[in-house]
Amino acid sequence: MATAVSCYASGMRTLETQIEIAAPPEQVWRHLMDFASYPSWNPFVLSIKGSANLGEKLRVKLSAGGKRSITLRTKVSRYQTAREFAWKGSLPGLFAGEHQFHLTSIGDDAAPRTRLVHREDFSGLLVPLLWKRFLDRDTRANFEAMNRALKTRAEG
Repeated sequence: MATAVSCYASGMRTLETQIEIAAPPEQVWRHLMDFASYPSWNPFVLSIKGSANLGEKLRVKLSAGGKRSITLRTKVSRYQTAREFAWKGSLPGLFAGEHQFHLTSIGDDAAPRTRLVHREDFSGLLVPLLWKRFLDRDTRANFEAMNRALKTRAEG
């Protein structure tokens, strides 16, 4: 099951997708934190260079459609093992985003399941210009593609 929502509140826009994965959060987390394997399975986040520790800097390479990509310099803003991981990046005053992954156990010991919430909170002057075509359409599709790929990997 996958769902997607977007909202606009207090000058910020949020893009959120969800998927249920038939695996415990610890197993999903291992794949999410294995940055070295991203090129082999992740259609959206092509690579991450750096350490996932809180406050550390990351270089995140994202698919921008087709053969294009963009590399962002970000900083780890949230980290809680097997529960939450996020990074923030910005072009000061123009565009900022906090990219987040939240894992919640929704199964039991007999049938472990994880709900992955994959979201980003956007703010800045460029957000209204980029929202409809690029963020709400293309970025949403990329989030959903990554969610499906992570589900396949964690369940396999």
